[in-house]
Amino acid sequence: MDTGTDQNKSKKIGLALSGGGIRGVAHLGVMQALTDHGIKFSHISGTSAGAIAAAFFAEGYSPKEILQLIKDTRLIKLLRPAIGSAGLVSILKARFLINKYIPHNSFQKLKTHITIASVDLGEGKLVYFTDGELDMAILASCCLPGIFRPIIINNHMYVDGGILNNFPVEPLVGNCDLIIGSSCNHLPVVTEIKSFGGLVDRAAMIAINASLNTHKNLCDIVIEPHGLGGYGIFDTDAADEIYMIGYEEGLKAMKGNEVLKEIVAA
Repeated sequence: MDTGTDQNKSKKIGLALSGGGIRGVAHLGVMQALTDHGIKFSHISGTSAGAIAAAFFAEGYSPKEILQLIKDTRLIKLLRPAIGSAGLVSILKARFLINKYIPHNSFQKLKTHITIASVDLGEGKLVYFTDGELDMAILASCCLPGIFRPIIINNHMYVDGGILNNFPVEPLVGNCDLIIGSSCNHLPVVTEIKSFGGLVDRAAMIAINASLNTHKNLCDIVIEPHGLGGYGIFDTDAADEIYMIGYEEGLKAMKGNEVLKEIVAA
């Protein structure tokens, strides 16, 4: 006869990670807090920065190691557009770094099942990658339209998954017993915007948050660190601060959520 403890031990826990540029480093803090307390994930889905976190974690790197890797290799900076460059720039320059740390370049060889969201620009539809070349799927999910040239996969043009789904919870529905969502785009109230970049970022966050509640409702637990709205998507110097904000929010979830407490106790 199964006991409640046995059921908790066997729960399949899914984790959905939103996009958000450097704010996505908060996911690493959240993940570190959860894994420090014994939470294990059976399936992770992610868009853009969330896709990067999902892939490297699924390869076996700890969240702290991923943070250090991002800082040491300038990975996020490679995904930052060159201001003043003529025309669209290529995001493919970041490919060698992904290959260096995940050399097998395969979804199937990862230690955890992941799903990466992108948008097929030609067909105008959301696509979930679960197989094929891992590096190209990651870059497709991070490919900001209008800044980077679309990523070409099997003669299809792909761009940032956040256009249609910046919080890809749907791939976890029906595949997991418990779904945890980590969203890094909490929208604060502001009274002024001081730069053009800030204006663009604010507009993007408003658009992203317009559909956020729909995706939140698909989660059993939503972890959404506040205070991230003050950081731009390319504010790479703030990585450590953003990580700690996520870590503290993850600890709050562990202390305040009864379901997570039961899983840990099991």
